[in-house]
Amino acid sequence: MFVRIVLWDLNGTPATIESLRTYLRDESVDAFAGVEGLLFKAWVSDSERNLWGAVYLWESRAAATQELPSRARELIGKGPDSAQELDLEATTEGVHGAPSLSRLGLAFER
Repeated sequence: MFVRIVLWDLNGTPATIESLRTYLRDESVDAFAGVEGLLFKAWVSDSERNLWGAVYLWESRAAATQELPSRARELIGKGPDSAQELDLEATTEGVHGAPSLSRLGLAFER
């Protein structure tokens, strides 16, 4: 398995964290739900530092090389400022009350 972590500094770009949250709700989360070989994707932000990004967990490196249904680069106006690709060493899921890990987070809190 394979992990990719990408981060954007939104300072000086046309995108805001709120506009990107709307993009998640309206388009991106549903688009990524159909990506072959994607085990998990979490979108992340830091409003104090104006950062936006994502953590992907892939079945394989080959799956991670496919074209993705993302308009993040277009909306932000540039590629990520940081991108790391890593081998997955281990995972676990703790005890929690969430029925699913899908559709959690600020983008879905209204």
